[in-house]
Amino acid sequence: MIIERPGAFITPEFLIRLATASWEIGGAASLRHRTFVTEQGIFTGHDRDAIDRTALPLVAVSTMASEADEVVGTVRIHEDTPGVWWGSRLAVAPDYRRVGRLGAELIRLAVGTAHARGCTTFLAHVQMQNVALFEKLHWQSLGQHDLHGHPHMKMQADLAAYPPVIDPARGWMALTRRAA
Repeated sequence: MIIERPGAFITPEFLIRLATASWEIGGAASLRHRTFVTEQGIFTGHDRDAIDRTALPLVAVSTMASEADEVVGTVRIHEDTPGVWWGSRLAVAPDYRRVGRLGAELIRLAVGTAHARGCTTFLAHVQMQNVALFEKLHWQSLGQHDLHGHPHMKMQADLAAYPPVIDPARGWMALTRRAA
């Protein structure tokens, strides 16, 4: 008889929303630190900057029995100048990267939230390994840039592909595309 160890359980349901509770905001900051400082080594010490004072933190929250469990994805958005919004620090926890939709759902919430707040241009500096994902999601490349010693592509979202999200704190439930 062959006995295999079961894989780690990954919930098939996620809440995609604006972080409003302190545990969500803290979970987003912790995930960013693990991703950009510990795992990727892009920053030393921490990844926080002046943008965090005004940025809106958005999160993907795993659920357990339909109840919020932990932050497993995050992105922040901010208005740079009137009508011009930026997304940055998109991160998904390693165990959830193969789920298939969390990054796309966070991008949808980011652009839709900004769109509802008067955004006329939505931009992001995207790590090169993620450019193909953004292109599939109706973004166009505007040129390569070096940020923090790493190549990034400056990209712009096609706002017509992103309906306004009037209440990002309410968000929505996203189901996984496939089993992890």
